Amino acid sequence: MMQLKHWQDPVNGALGVWLALSPWILGYTGAASAMPNAVIVGVALIAAAFGAMLLPQAWEEWVEAALGLWLMASPWVLGFNAHGDAMLTAVITGLVVLVLALWTLLTDKDYSRWWHDRTAH
Repeated sequence: MMQLKHWQDPVNGALGVWLALSPWILGYTGAASAMPNAVIVGVALIAAAFGAMLLPQAWEEWVEAALGLWLMASPWVLGFNAHGDAMLTAVITGLVVLVLALWTLLTDKDYSRWWHDRTAH
């Protein structure tokens, strides 16, 4: 049986499922850039979280952090910041994903060793 290393990974996976389904749940499937962004980033987040659960590596957390940053910026980059549900979903989900990924990176001794080695001098 697989031993889960970080509880944050399945939470990020669940956030990916939420994100991928949110255009239908919240009714913004007609938003030209918001809907594909939510689905593509949601699927990528599910894949990164699933990978992090199966074979934990720091780079998977960095991918999740990058996806979180992208989600927070995407409403303005892709121009759907006027669509309230889509914008709030992207920003709030992105913030939570980013916080969870950084939390994992900073609290896991295997992942944070590189940071402590560089700042200890």
